[in-house]
Amino acid sequence: MSFQAQIDEDLKVAMKAREAERLGVIRMLKAALKNASIEKGGMTHVLDDVSAMAIVRKELKKRQDSIEGFEKGNRPDLAAKEKAEAEILAAYLPQALSPEEVTALVAAAIAETGATSKAQMGAVMKVATERAAGRADGKALSTAVAAQLK
Repeated sequence: MSFQAQIDEDLKVAMKAREAERLGVIRMLKAALKNASIEKGGMTHVLDDVSAMAIVRKELKKRQDSIEGFEKGNRPDLAAKEKAEAEILAAYLPQALSPEEVTALVAAAIAETGATSKAQMGAVMKVATERAAGRADGKALSTAVAAQLK
């Protein structure tokens, strides 16, 4: 089952179960996926699963930024709403890599590229990002690469 077919199925389940919050998040995600597919190839274009996961990560990042802003603005009620939405979105993403796995992945990328200094960080980041396949945050990868390349 494709990712978008799974979203459609989850939308039906949420409607039948009358889960208003979950339904709203899934509808928002479906709209974001549809907008991205229209941008890439028109009304009939269907995103592949990798592109769809990138959209989910983008939407999750928006929620995380909102949570941070609401907490700084002393709005715990709005932060809690965004956290609930973020949890629903996070369920669609693959399991994230642990810090140890990120370190090992970066070490392998450094060995593959033969990088010895921070000047070669871009090449290492390219390989590490491809290998992580969305299971690690770019910031975490960048921090690990910088720590290992001195």
